[in-house]
Amino acid sequence: MKDQDGDTSGKPGSLLDPEAHILVVEDDGEMRTLIAKFLRQNGFRVTGARDGREMWDTLAGSPVDLVLLDVMLPGQSGLDLCRALRGKSGVPIIMVTARGEETDRVLGLELGADDYIPKPFGRAELLARVRALLRRSRGEAGQPVAGTAGERLVFAGWTLDTRRRELAAPDGTVIDLSGGEYDMLLAFCEHPQRVLSREQLLDLARNRMAFNGTERAVDVMVSRLRRKLEPTEDGPPIIKTIRGAGYMLVPAVKRAT
Repeated sequence: MKDQDGDTSGKPGSLLDPEAHILVVEDDGEMRTLIAKFLRQNGFRVTGARDGREMWDTLAGSPVDLVLLDVMLPGQSGLDLCRALRGKSGVPIIMVTARGEETDRVLGLELGADDYIPKPFGRAELLARVRALLRRSRGEAGQPVAGTAGERLVFAGWTLDTRRRELAAPDGTVIDLSGGEYDMLLAFCEHPQRVLSREQLLDLARNRMAFNGTERAVDVMVSRLRRKLEPTEDGPPIIKTIRGAGYMLVPAVKRAT
């Protein structure tokens, strides 16, 4: 049975993120309660979970807009849960790490997390990251990205719908993208057939990507995109590595409304 922070009652949703439901997965009861209380004070619905079992129970029972997932959990680790959750859902995930080492951050991103926040963290930083990720996952309150407003970007049979923030495969299958994956792919589509350095990709996606971007984080996002765009090694490359220079989206991009 969930403890008191499992109650999802709270103030009405904030003006920025109305009725957003956040799932806090944290085995430390005091920390879980403090996070839940703070988020409720800022207008969010919050459900607390001690471990993976309670996390899955919550996800099965009600829609969740964002998961705040601690790395160190009893039973299945937060990293294992992140991998399993990303395989089932595109829900935004913020990993909470006990330390800010790059290896922890990169591994979380490789497994599908959208952002990370190291302990100890300030309340203002937590709130800023939650709001930024919710805005991005909702397409800036339903508004398409400037410069591609309402457009579908078509390349090599794939279609990136900037209004729905969806990627469709050549056979029409919708492919789940995390917020970071979408942001990086959009940056490529806005500059096709052009070599982009890691620094340029960070600059192009900086206003959209919630996590603290590093050049290694760019490599992680490109690797994740390749696994979805290039499922077999026999097919033509979609994103090509240019040794010593960066990456390039190989096919031309057509814009359609």
